[in-house]
Amino acid sequence: MYKPSTPFSVRLKVIPSTFRTEYGVPTKNVADPDDGFEINASWRTFGGTERNENGLYSIEDTATCETWYRPDITSSCRILNCQTGNMYEVYGEPENIEMRNQWLVFRVRRVKGNA
Repeated sequence: MYKPSTPFSVRLKVIPSTFRTEYGVPTKNVADPDDGFEINASWRTFGGTERNENGLYSIEDTATCETWYRPDITSSCRILNCQTGNMYEVYGEPENIEMRNQWLVFRVRRVKGNA
């Protein structure tokens, strides 16, 4: 039986997104952070993810989160880390561990401007 590896000691705010079609193209609209809901989760970064594209080496700020199962946490949500103030997006589909609707594991990637 699955057990979380660390306690849920990090406060996160989940910000849901909606989609709207403009000129035939679906556009993602992120809600105001005040409209989100807060959860406690474990937060593991492992120093980020190394990437090498077209000879350009970079480290992408990623993390793995474990929390109680919530069906409203989807791949279209954004996650605000309340301790650091950094905004992340959920990538991939959150995993419902053993399909028991008890634990949820998902990966996030930091959202920041690129020059």
